[in-house]
Amino acid sequence: MPLPNRVRPDGSLARDPARGLLFGNRGGRFHDPQTQAVPLRSHATRQWICCVLSFKGRRRQVWGKGYTELFFCDEVTALAAGHRPCMECRRADALGYRAALVRGLGLMSEPLFPEIDRILDGERRIGRAKQKHRLQADRLPDGTMIEAGAGEWLALRGEAALLWSPNGYIERRRRSPGAVLVLTPPATIAALANGYRPLWHGSATLFS
Repeated sequence: MPLPNRVRPDGSLARDPARGLLFGNRGGRFHDPQTQAVPLRSHATRQWICCVLSFKGRRRQVWGKGYTELFFCDEVTALAAGHRPCMECRRADALGYRAALVRGLGLMSEPLFPEIDRILDGERRIGRAKQKHRLQADRLPDGTMIEAGAGEWLALRGEAALLWSPNGYIERRRRSPGAVLVLTPPATIAALANGYRPLWHGSATLFS
């Protein structure tokens, strides 16, 4: 049976055999290595990152005594859940994300990544619950994830809103106008609106 380490756009964890394009962690271990059950906690620290699947030949025992490994369908999913690019294995992406965030937020200087983590932490959750933001759909950049209903999420891409699944995008809908519930933190939305281009699952191109 798969471990409950597949991340949904709302940041919750589920069991699913889908591999995903990226993996990451939330600053340490918050699972129980003995039971490997769905954790009661949602994170270890504020450092929520998304990483490449392979880096310098490193190998790990998933959900052993180390940090809690998590897997994402794609980066659009990871960003919606509140993660950011890893500075070690995705340095160029992390620096590009920070530069776009600085432009989007109008900051006078580039913050250190712990400060970015603090900003994201204030926008992605309220206690253990996912924080959602009501925003106007026509002002949202590509790569933003919105909630369409209970357990149903749409990624915005051009004129389309793509229905998310753990294995990729499975349906094209029209982007609706008006106010919507947004999962992607506002700071990340600012980065997306100012040049950061996330990694999409290949299925997204089927609906272009």
